[in-house]
Amino acid sequence: MALNPQTAAFLAQLAAGADPEAPPIPLSPETSRAGYLGIAAAFGPGPSIQSVRDVTIPGSQGSIPLRIYQDHDKAMAPCLIYYHAGGWVIGDLDTHDHQCRQLAQLSQATIISVDYRLAPEHPFPSGHIDSLDALRYIANNSDSFNIDPEKIAIGGDSAGGNLAAYLAICAREESIPLVLQILLYPVTDARSYLDDVDTFLYPSINENIDSPLLTLETMRFFARETLSGLDHEKTVSDWRLSPILAEDLSNLAPAYIAVCEYDPLRDEGIAYAARLTEFGTSVKLSNWQGQTHILMQLAPVTDDGYALLEEVVLALRTAFGGLQT
Repeated sequence: MALNPQTAAFLAQLAAGADPEAPPIPLSPETSRAGYLGIAAAFGPGPSIQSVRDVTIPGSQGSIPLRIYQDHDKAMAPCLIYYHAGGWVIGDLDTHDHQCRQLAQLSQATIISVDYRLAPEHPFPSGHIDSLDALRYIANNSDSFNIDPEKIAIGGDSAGGNLAAYLAICAREESIPLVLQILLYPVTDARSYLDDVDTFLYPSINENIDSPLLTLETMRFFARETLSGLDHEKTVSDWRLSPILAEDLSNLAPAYIAVCEYDPLRDEGIAYAARLTEFGTSVKLSNWQGQTHILMQLAPVTDDGYALLEEVVLALRTAFGGLQT
């Protein structure tokens, strides 16, 4: 179907201030980070909630910043640990502040957003190490976060969805109980994003090679930066970057997976849902027609974005055993 008209209007708004005759700005971590913050700023501030506070926790590579969102007065609250999008290169606590405020307000759970290290300053697996360190610390220190250690969910979008998929496998290995993994348009197979690859495992990459908000060239840029100094061909087959290659996907937390029609990542998300199902993991797959990458971040400006946000909240409430507002 055609691109959703509300999404098309938002994209036109973003493009309105640009000079159509200006040469394209070369991709770099600095310009891309600024651009992502600019998109986030276009959504305006998120809703006011009871408490938003920044803390740091220790990690094996140094301190890890967290932002904790609460819109409740519960003791031992359920918790969603969230990992932001950005190809392991861009994105931060601020790019996803609006989204996390909405999640906290609607779910009535505590949301903890993790500011993991980014490439190329910190190449793979630095972001994955931080992400696991954060999960371990929060799960092992639940009292200090006033959360229920038996009601922890993990989630993320795009590269953050990759991190959440990786962490669900780690949690099984380390006996960290998780009630849900939320994977929004996740990277599950990084092998297609090397510069010299031109035959793709997933039709959506060719179909959406120049898709709005995420192109194949942007994915190749993210892969180059993330793999800085590494053997690219070998590293993209590491199951941490490509969890679809993990040998054992059994006994994992139930999954909610969302994909979008106009997204190069669409088919690898669908394939990962199928592989989880083969191993007996409960999966809810939601395929958003006419929509693009980062759909849930579009919740302030599109009905579908808000509907996806509501689906995620419902999945959380169900996994937590029902929450009273």
